[in-house]
Amino acid sequence: MAANCTASASKTKTKKKHFVAQKVKLFRASEPLLSVLMWGVNHTINELSHVQIPVMLMPDDFKAFSKIKVDNHLFNKENLPSRFKFKEYCPMVFRNLRERFCIDDQDYQRSLSKLPTQELDKVTVNMGLARQNSVTRSAPINSDAQNRMGARFLTTYDKRFVIKTITSEDVAEMHNILKKYHQYIVECHGNTLLPQFLGMYRLTVDGVETYMTVTRNVFSHRLTVHRKYDLKGSTVSREASGKEKAKELPTLKDNDFLNEGQRIQIGDENKKMFLDKLKRDVEFLAQLKIMDYSLLVGIHDVDRAEQEEVEVEEKGEEEDCENDGMSHPVGSYGTPPDSPGNMLNFPRIFGLGEFDPTVDVYAIKSQDITLANFPDAPRKEVFFMAIIDILTHYDAKKKAAHAAKTVKHGAGAEISTVNPEQYSKRFLEFMSNIIA
Repeated sequence: MAANCTASASKTKTKKKHFVAQKVKLFRASEPLLSVLMWGVNHTINELSHVQIPVMLMPDDFKAFSKIKVDNHLFNKENLPSRFKFKEYCPMVFRNLRERFCIDDQDYQRSLSKLPTQELDKVTVNMGLARQNSVTRSAPINSDAQNRMGARFLTTYDKRFVIKTITSEDVAEMHNILKKYHQYIVECHGNTLLPQFLGMYRLTVDGVETYMTVTRNVFSHRLTVHRKYDLKGSTVSREASGKEKAKELPTLKDNDFLNEGQRIQIGDENKKMFLDKLKRDVEFLAQLKIMDYSLLVGIHDVDRAEQEEVEVEEKGEEEDCENDGMSHPVGSYGTPPDSPGNMLNFPRIFGLGEFDPTVDVYAIKSQDITLANFPDAPRKEVFFMAIIDILTHYDAKKKAAHAAKTVKHGAGAEISTVNPEQYSKRFLEFMSNIIA
């Protein structure tokens, strides 16, 4: 079984695709890199569909890759560059992970490379994507989020998945932890706050190599996030810059959270379940000597969302009157039907602040205010919380940074660069204190 997989990978390595002509505009994006990503994911999922699913993964699967080089001068360059390379790392492992995270390969392929046959709903159109016909692919959407290392983030058009650019060092670290990460996911049955890694790729366009990972989106495809925090449990230099705060949805940090008097009020039962899961995940990361990770927190304000919906409806009614009632709006919560496999393609009627826990796996409702017997009842909110950025190993560089920050801020300062055991304990303590 393993031999078949290896043979398939080695064949792909030297395979060249020669296209006679490009009759329709496929995989069209605003830039060549995204077009190549869309083409590559589509190609690799198609290739994997012909490879038998093994009974179990073998050690070689964690080192394997598939690789394709395209060299064709007949491409229309507004869609795809005439030359590019696409490499997928550990295809069998990531296919297995997608299955364990209950993500169908066809849904994954569709989200990253294909637009549903019907036009996009109003929400997507409002985000600036023009309506397109069925032969056009829908490119991932740029996000204004950017970490201090300059990584770039994109979301798929349906907001289900996040694409992040990473470094070659991150790729090496992923290979270092992948076997234990996979084993951990198997043991916890995919019930984790860790990033759900679904694919890792290298794209070569114009001689420049770009590495990318795909993960499940922490936030909802449907519920708007109104406030966002990146929390590490440290208070030294943990405040968003003025430039960041000027954004429409800034990523705020630990000191911002504390200064605002913010609390995550989810009730005793939810708090226990969440902290038990967080403790288990963080202890696993400490065993791997991983540090510098964050808890990403997104907050959906139900009352604010209700007001926004009323405003949208009122605006829609005004437009309908102007058009003599000829327009037929698509429900803001609906998604066009495409395939029986995609749960998102069957619109379900949700109330305000409601979500499907099989899709929004990181979502937790705030404490039910109807049960609160005190005047200062918590706001009705939905919290999206997950651990992010787990590819930083405590190596010589981090040790040196820890020493430098200790000299600058003092031995007792809560600096972010500490050893993994200290980091995990401080992280857990901070999260325990802010959750009620």
